[in-house]
Amino acid sequence: MVSRFRRPRSLALGLALSVGAAGAVWYALPSREEAPGPVVIRADQGGYISTEHKTAFAMGPDDKLAGARFEVVDDTGRVALAGAPGPRTGAWNAAYDSVRVLDLSALTKAGTYQLRLTGSADATSAHFTVAPANELMENLAADNVRFFQAQRDGADIVPGILGREPSHLADRSASVYAVPRYNDDGTELTAPLRKVGGPLDVSGGWFDAGDYLKFTHTASYATAQLLLAQRSLPATPGLAAEARHGLSWLDKMWDGRTRTLYAQVGIGAGTKDLHSDHDVWRLPEADDKLNAQDGDADHLVEFRPVFPANEPGAPLSPNLAGRVAAAFALAAQTDAARDPDGARRWLEKAAAVYGQADTHSPRTLVTTFPHAFYSEDSWQDDMEFGAAELALAAKVLGDDRAARWQTQAGDWARAYLASGNLDTLGVSDVSAPAHADLLRLGPSQAVVADLRRQLADGERRAAKDPFQAGAVYTDFDAVPHAFGLVATAALYAKATGDHHYDAFAAQQRGWALGANAWGTSFMIGTGEVFPHCPAHQVANLAGSLTGRGALLRGAVVNGPNGAKKLSGRDTLESTRACEAGAAEWKRFDGKGARYLDQVGAWQTVEPADDFTSTALLAFALSAT
Repeated sequence: MVSRFRRPRSLALGLALSVGAAGAVWYALPSREEAPGPVVIRADQGGYISTEHKTAFAMGPDDKLAGARFEVVDDTGRVALAGAPGPRTGAWNAAYDSVRVLDLSALTKAGTYQLRLTGSADATSAHFTVAPANELMENLAADNVRFFQAQRDGADIVPGILGREPSHLADRSASVYAVPRYNDDGTELTAPLRKVGGPLDVSGGWFDAGDYLKFTHTASYATAQLLLAQRSLPATPGLAAEARHGLSWLDKMWDGRTRTLYAQVGIGAGTKDLHSDHDVWRLPEADDKLNAQDGDADHLVEFRPVFPANEPGAPLSPNLAGRVAAAFALAAQTDAARDPDGARRWLEKAAAVYGQADTHSPRTLVTTFPHAFYSEDSWQDDMEFGAAELALAAKVLGDDRAARWQTQAGDWARAYLASGNLDTLGVSDVSAPAHADLLRLGPSQAVVADLRRQLADGERRAAKDPFQAGAVYTDFDAVPHAFGLVATAALYAKATGDHHYDAFAAQQRGWALGANAWGTSFMIGTGEVFPHCPAHQVANLAGSLTGRGALLRGAVVNGPNGAKKLSGRDTLESTRACEAGAAEWKRFDGKGARYLDQVGAWQTVEPADDFTSTALLAFALSAT
C-alpha cells in the first residue's frame, strides 16, 4: 500500500498545545458486551446482505474456544441458527491466542440478531441486522451523504444536527499566491508567501477532513466517486445534490479563460509568525470574525490563500488533470439525458483540462502544499480515468471524439500496468474505476487481469490474517483500502460476470464495520460500537462526545494503524478532551497495530472525504 500522511498534527508548530482542555469527557468503551473477558465475538455491525456469505469471529484462549458452540438469536429470543465455530485462523495477541470463524451464511431471513457463545465459552455480540442488499446499502450510503453535508463550506451549508453555519465567506474574493516553498519534511515555510493575483471566488466545496483546507486533489476524487455511486444507487437521499455541490466547487477551481487549475484553498503549515489552518482549533465560522489585518499572525486563517496547480496556460500535473477531467466527464454523462446542452459544456471543460496534462516530463506530481499531506507516485491511472469517462460521455452525446478518447484510455491503461506503481483503490490510485469504465467501452484481457490482481493481492493477505483482512492495518488508510477492495470486487463482478470475489468483499466490508479485533465499526453512527472522539473540529466542538445525540454520522475514519505511528497525539488549545475506552482498546491491539478512540489520535480517528466517498461507492455498488 502507498503510505501517506493525513493532516499531521505534529506539523502544527506547537502553538499552545494542551491535553485535558475544558469540557473533558472520559468514559469506558460503550458496548453490549461485558467488560473484555477471555472470549469476545466480532460481527459486522453494519449488517449482512440476506443472500451473501456471512462471517463473524470468536476470539479468545484456544482452550476456551475448543468446546464452544454458537447461537444466533432474533429480537424475540428465538434461536434462528446454531453451530460450532470453524477452524482456528490464527492467534491475534498474547491474551487472544485463537480466532475462530462463525459461519452465518445460512441466516437469510431479514431481522435483527445477536450472537452468543455457549459450552466452554460465554460471550455475547453486538446486535446486527440481516436485510436485502438495496435496503441495507442505501441506508449506509445515506449516512455517508450526511457526512458530506456536514463538510460543506461557504454559504450553501446544511445546518444538520451539528448546527453548521455559513463559513469562510471571504473565499468569495480570495487572493492567489505563488506556490509555497517548504522544508524537506513539509513542516515550515522556507520563503515568504507572494501574492500574484485575485480576487477569485473559491467559496463552497467541502472541508477535506477534520481541518478546513480544501484540495482539488481530494475533492475531484470524492466528487467522481459520488457521481459513480449515483449511477448505481440514484435513490440515495441527498446524493445527487451532494455530487452537484462538489462539481460546483471544482468548476470554480478551473479557470477555462486563462487555462489555470487551482489546487488548494488555505495553508496547512506556516511559521511561528504566520498561523496556518492547523494551528487553531475552532469552528469554521469563527474565521470570518477574526478581523485580522495584513501582517497579523491570523491573517491567512481569515483571508485564505489560493494556490495554483499551474501557471496560466502551462501544462498540468497529469494526476490532477486526469481526475478533474473524469469528474467533469461524469457530470456530462449524468446530465446527458435531461440537459444535453449543459452536458456538452461539462464535456468541453473535461476535454480542456484533460488536454492540458503534462504527460511527457512530470516530476513531482502536484497534490497538495506541502506534498507530504498527500503523496502520490502514479498518474497514468488518472489519465486512463479521464479518457475513459470522456469517451463514455462523448458516446452518449454523439460526439465524434469518443473513439479517440477510448483508444487513449486503453493506451493509458497499458502505461499504468507498465509503470511499476500498482496499488488498489484509494485516493492515490483510481485504476479500478478507470478499468471498469474502460471495459464498458470494449473488452480488454489485460485490464480484467489487473482488476483480478488487485483483488487477488488482497485475498492473499486475507488468507494469512486471523480476521481475514485484505488491507494493511499497520499503515495509513487501512479502512478506506478495505472499502476500496469491496468496490473493486463489485466493479469486477459487474464487468466480467465473475463472482469469485463476492465472499471476499463481504468479509472486507464486515472487517471495516465491526468484524475486527477491536470489535468496532470504523464508520461513525454505524452499529453499537463506533468512534466517539473523532479528530474533527466541528464534531469535537459542536457535537456529542458520548456516541449519542449530535454525531458526525456516516464519517469513515482511518481505523487501526501501526503502533509506532501513534507516538504523537498532541491536541490544540480549545480542544474538548475526549477518550473512549483506552484500556479496552489496548487489550485488543495486536500484530503491530494499534487503535485509539481519542481526539488527538488523528492517525486512527480522523475522518476524511476520500475515506467516506470510497465507502459510499462500495455501498452503492454492493446494492445490486
